[in-house]
Amino acid sequence: MAKVILHPIGSAAQEALSQADYDKNMERMGELNHTLQQRREEVRQGWGSTYVDRVHAKGKMTSWERIEALKDPGSRVFPVNTFVNYGLTFGGEDGRTSPAAGVITAFVRVEGRYTVIIANDNTVASGSWWPLTPEKIERAQDIALRLAIPVIYLVDCSGLFLPEQANTFPGRIGAGHIFKMNALLSARGVPQIAGVFGDCIAGGGYMPIISDKVYMTEQAYMVIAGAALVKGGKSQQITSLSIGGPDIHVHVSNCADERVPDDQTLLRKIREELRRLPSSAVDYYRHGAAASAPRFDASEINGIFPADHRVMYDVRQVIARLVDSSLFHELLGHTGEEMVTGVARINGLYVGIIANNQQLTPHPRLKGRSRPGGILYREGIAKISVFSRACNDDGIPLIWLQDISGFDIGMEAEREGLLGYGSNLIYSNSTNTVPMMTVLLRKASGAGYYAMTGLPYDPVVQISTPITRLAVMEGRTLAIGAYNTKLDDNFRILTQDAAERAKIEAGMKAVEDRITHDMDPYRAARQMDTDEIVGMHELRDYLEVLVEMCYQSIGYRRVKNPRIWSMHDLDALTAFAPHR
Repeated sequence: MAKVILHPIGSAAQEALSQADYDKNMERMGELNHTLQQRREEVRQGWGSTYVDRVHAKGKMTSWERIEALKDPGSRVFPVNTFVNYGLTFGGEDGRTSPAAGVITAFVRVEGRYTVIIANDNTVASGSWWPLTPEKIERAQDIALRLAIPVIYLVDCSGLFLPEQANTFPGRIGAGHIFKMNALLSARGVPQIAGVFGDCIAGGGYMPIISDKVYMTEQAYMVIAGAALVKGGKSQQITSLSIGGPDIHVHVSNCADERVPDDQTLLRKIREELRRLPSSAVDYYRHGAAASAPRFDASEINGIFPADHRVMYDVRQVIARLVDSSLFHELLGHTGEEMVTGVARINGLYVGIIANNQQLTPHPRLKGRSRPGGILYREGIAKISVFSRACNDDGIPLIWLQDISGFDIGMEAEREGLLGYGSNLIYSNSTNTVPMMTVLLRKASGAGYYAMTGLPYDPVVQISTPITRLAVMEGRTLAIGAYNTKLDDNFRILTQDAAERAKIEAGMKAVEDRITHDMDPYRAARQMDTDEIVGMHELRDYLEVLVEMCYQSIGYRRVKNPRIWSMHDLDALTAFAPHR
């Protein structure tokens, strides 16, 4: 019987780098983590205490209070797409911000199983939909669809934020696409439970209807058009509650299933519904193993990453602080050494890991020559293509740890057909059906970002860190390209004229500064180019949740018993291959 033998990986931080470097890195990352936490708290406040008081004055809970009351005691809420619209204002000169695009999406454990919660933030314009609100809701629905995870809608929505309707209503994935996602989830058999707590107008009114169970509080109403619009259009003196409250939708229209007196009762009812669902399959897929923490403290990752993004580090030390008991079975280690591939457990569950190795590695054909890491060469591309396909065949979820500068370039790269090898990798990742999760540890540059399952290649979730640099290329490199005709072969400015030289220097500096600003992870998160920004020390926690979600449901994808993995064949065929 084939067995998966995992081996110790990593070493104490004091052995991996000097104490001075470790302390310097920890200090710098501490500052970035502090900023991250401050900004999270800023977003969570919505429009502030005045609007919280308004919600409470109506006898209602805020959306965050509902989520906290709904989650299992002692468990943690894992938000996703926290920073959508961060720092932007909408609605003209007197514009308002839309913290988190006015909707909370999060992974939350309820009755022992993870759910995707989608909750209108009733402290932000009464839960209105802003630009990117629909896309954020649809992203959460897509995650639930792909992992067959129950969806809970906490609806308290006054419809579109009308001054920005042109940026919300139309488009292929505009507001209307939410309802298609409702339908696709239903068709797939993914449980959807909706609680309507207050306003539920227009699009907000449609969102809960396809759910398997719809609850309404006595303050709630669901209407195609609110009372004000009906009064204006039909001159009828009515209230939204009278035309769309529980009296109508529970007892007449049958658009809702049950009425409850208040928020607390509704949340209790949702928990009861979750209790009726099949239990999590996670323990079954652990195959007798127990979840265990890494041997090395996950918080030490903060000290492993250099303060200077150009300095290399040992990615195996990172892996050692992410996987159970710091045990890892590396495969294909004899070739493509700029890439690390292997199998480990996270939260007791098997995962495949593909990571960029930043260190210098031996050139496979030129003896005595080394090549820089963080770049895709022919052997590494072939290696991760084969490994990716093997994980897909075996049903092993894949975690991509990106820190990549891009593909190799130049005469050797073209002669070796990197375009073809890269296309093979892209084909593999585009057609994989196994869940894939991408972590942008630091650099995510050029076509390498795509090839290693960047967001355009549909990972279930893509996570960034406070030091992620997502761009086609670094600012200095792009500035050199932009001013190439004015530089010599060593990238020195050609002109001897002092005024022209100063102008070129200023122009190159402006380009470099702009690109560096564009690489800010908060900018990427603001426009949904990444799903969440997570502190390095939190990566293990988030990966535990994501991996558990991959295994929670049964019957929606193939999961092979480890005895019959094709991974064993790869291992057997390369067991005696010489290491370079």
